[in-house]
Amino acid sequence: MLDKVLIANRGEIALRILRACKELGIKTVAVHSKADRELMHVRLADEAVCIGPASSAQSYLNIPSLISAAEVTDASAIHPGYGFLSENADFAEQVERSGFTFIGPRAETIRLMGDKVSAIEAMKKAGVPTVPGSDGPLGDDEGELLATARRIGYPVIIKAAAGGGGRGMRVVHTEAHLISAVTVTRTEAHSAFGDGTVYMEKFLEKPRHVEVQVLADGQGNTIHLYDRDCSLQRRHQKVLEEAPAPGLDPDARAKVLEACREACVEIGYRGAGTFEFLYEDGEFFFIEMNTRVQVEHPVTEMVTGVDIVREQLRIASGLPLSIRQEDVELNGHAFECRINAEDPRTFMPSPGKVTLYHPPGGLGVRMDSHLYTGYTVPPHYDSLIGKLITWGADRETSLTRMRNALDELLVEGIKTNTDLHKDLVRDGYFQQGGVNIHYLEKKLAQ
Repeated sequence: MLDKVLIANRGEIALRILRACKELGIKTVAVHSKADRELMHVRLADEAVCIGPASSAQSYLNIPSLISAAEVTDASAIHPGYGFLSENADFAEQVERSGFTFIGPRAETIRLMGDKVSAIEAMKKAGVPTVPGSDGPLGDDEGELLATARRIGYPVIIKAAAGGGGRGMRVVHTEAHLISAVTVTRTEAHSAFGDGTVYMEKFLEKPRHVEVQVLADGQGNTIHLYDRDCSLQRRHQKVLEEAPAPGLDPDARAKVLEACREACVEIGYRGAGTFEFLYEDGEFFFIEMNTRVQVEHPVTEMVTGVDIVREQLRIASGLPLSIRQEDVELNGHAFECRINAEDPRTFMPSPGKVTLYHPPGGLGVRMDSHLYTGYTVPPHYDSLIGKLITWGADRETSLTRMRNALDELLVEGIKTNTDLHKDLVRDGYFQQGGVNIHYLEKKLAQ
């Protein structure tokens, strides 16, 4: 087992990783910016190192500072969490070159799946269903662009190969707007990601966002932990997730779960990962793979009983998975509400001092948060301050527990989006299950 892990992140995920390390008897190093001295995991870690000022670029994204912190504390491994450098292949490479273990996939795998074009090609080769598209980067020949769009069929979507988080994409409904859309998306992609490569796909009108969680130990053992539905999104950012995804075609689901397992073997995957799909009319279409632990991983843990972060630590230690596919059984249903420090109507961030914090409790209720009474939420980072998760023997029980838990949650001194979640879990269409990715945006617009 690893001796000492440096946690290269902040907030709730840093605390989540610290707890998993403590269970396994692994010592922990918390790194933090000057603005984050009072974070809960910094108080609980065996050692803490300040790595720079409040700015992410000078702290949590500063690779030399992170590696120096690992060197001075004699850490054996670095866990990147999610966000920040978690899917940065150069960081993974430098961590390994410096003599530390990177708790995640190999750098070449991160690179392969980080480029949307190469990822799609790899998935096609592995037999994973993909969205009809340009089968590679778009060139400059206008005639070829128009012919490709006609073959796919309008509407189409132009996407940046290096894009993510909803950026670098543009929907085109008519031929008249195609060339300008490609040009503008290419320019934006180069500006935002340093890479102007773009590709074209069929734009699905009313899909759901369904993803498959996988674990692979790099020793030939690969498992899936079933699926999640993450369709409630605002500006391409997930708001509320559930597991398993309700109302899927059972045959299509069984095929895609097995295809994801086989794809992990095909690309030599190691660690935790998530295959993301659009699901429409009983069909799955691969869109991307996240080569890290996901924000929404707790819902999968609740319905499978598998500790995903613990498995990450075991894999990085060179140990095989502690479970086989035949050991994984779905049990009940789980929801997760992302609690953000923001105005529930305008969505403007709401940093400041938390004057009162009371997390909900009871059977089947879990709160993953770094908050405590007296903590000051800084204005420099993502507004996520916690994740409220509920489990029940069935979907309705889990949803009832979520309604009650949201009513019990108290965060005073700052604004949160709790009222939005209270509305969503009482929404008639959401209660039926299976709303599409555009539903929340339309609801908010109304």
